[in-house]
Amino acid sequence: LIMSPAMWKWTCLVSHLLLSTRVSPLGRQQPPHTKRPFITFTGDQAEGNFNHLVVDERTGHIYLGAVNRIYKLSSDLKVLVTHQTGPDEDNPKCYPPRIVQTCNEPLTPTNNINKMLLIDYKENRLIACGSLYQGICKLLRLDDLFKLGEPFHKKEHYLSGVNESGSVFGVIVSYSNMDDKLFIATAVDGKPEYFPTISSRKLTKNSEADGMFAYVFHDEFVASMIKIPSDTFTIIPDFDIYYIYGFSSGNFVYFLTLQPEMISPPGSTTKEQVYTSKLVRLCKEDTAFNSYVEVPIGCEKNGVEYRLLQAAYLSKAGAILARSLGVGPENDILFTVFSKGQKRKMKSLDESALCIFVLKKINDRIKDRLQSCYRGEGTLDLAWLKVKDIPCSSALLTIDDNFCGLDMNAPLGVSSMVRGLPIFTEDGDRMTSVIAYVYKNHSLAFVGTKSGKLKK
Repeated sequence: LIMSPAMWKWTCLVSHLLLSTRVSPLGRQQPPHTKRPFITFTGDQAEGNFNHLVVDERTGHIYLGAVNRIYKLSSDLKVLVTHQTGPDEDNPKCYPPRIVQTCNEPLTPTNNINKMLLIDYKENRLIACGSLYQGICKLLRLDDLFKLGEPFHKKEHYLSGVNESGSVFGVIVSYSNMDDKLFIATAVDGKPEYFPTISSRKLTKNSEADGMFAYVFHDEFVASMIKIPSDTFTIIPDFDIYYIYGFSSGNFVYFLTLQPEMISPPGSTTKEQVYTSKLVRLCKEDTAFNSYVEVPIGCEKNGVEYRLLQAAYLSKAGAILARSLGVGPENDILFTVFSKGQKRKMKSLDESALCIFVLKKINDRIKDRLQSCYRGEGTLDLAWLKVKDIPCSSALLTIDDNFCGLDMNAPLGVSSMVRGLPIFTEDGDRMTSVIAYVYKNHSLAFVGTKSGKLKK
């Protein structure tokens, strides 16, 4: 892990929050450390919750997305500048938003909940997306949060009508000689006709360019997007895909999701709704989204199933963990937190597990599935395509590690679950967040819990 001095200072602030007791190598509890003071920042209580936080890896400056406001803080949590994003007159039933055309619905003062915060390093700007007007984004200059642009004239500028702060996740794919791409994944809240659940968008150099956030490719038949079929909602009326985490690695972009599914319990003739955690993979260069594959992931320890994804973080293995996993130290490792069971999305059980996945092993499973489908075996096997159980078609071609799909056998689901390796469980205080990095060949993880504890 390479950090600037400012970034290291910010990381040290986090480390001060660790548990105040320690355990000796023999397992004896040591006396508590003297509590060290740590720095805090409290926003305007009237503005409501903080929603997202990103740290500029070059300067250590912290950008905080809140309700109706974006803050820029120094590495010691001093306010440098703020940008107001709301409230404004709006109604969630207005589509397109009233800023584009007159809306017959009654307008009321509405808060702007920050739903996504991303740093675009190449163009030195912050992408801040909110809940107003069906989810539009502002482009703010990193230095002073000056508004560089706020595209709202086209239907692709509206990302999602969901008001939850965790409903949108974005991954930037950067290029040296052309405009970057932004992969956007979002819950659609029962409006698949308005919003794709995943799409890739243009990030133009000019923040006010007409093509900003336009689909990377779009014609009459094909576009850089995935839409949930409307008839899926006839089977699962509250169907949606909730995106927990996203990242890029190698030639692919990945999203970790939670989505409902109807299953038949053993010995039962009726179906019940459960939630399944799935990893979604797309090729960075796939403009038609033929490479879409999703694979169920979960964890098990002592016969207990942990299937509800809470949080995830991508790190490297490091020399010591790599040896025990039988991989190289530069292999990508997914640190994940799951809570127990599959049935309760909104009220997860407190029993939770920290589990790790080797990304290469997930990719190997995906490659096996692609090879079998292109031999004509099985169906596309996607929960949100179950209305049409489409069989796989055979084709004579080689499926290698970087295969990006054809206009057949897509989108594709993997039926068998990839199980992670459980490394820590917590029964009383549900784990809700995780970060990890390598320090002196050791893999370290910081886990946050429901009650506000931080564990190292």
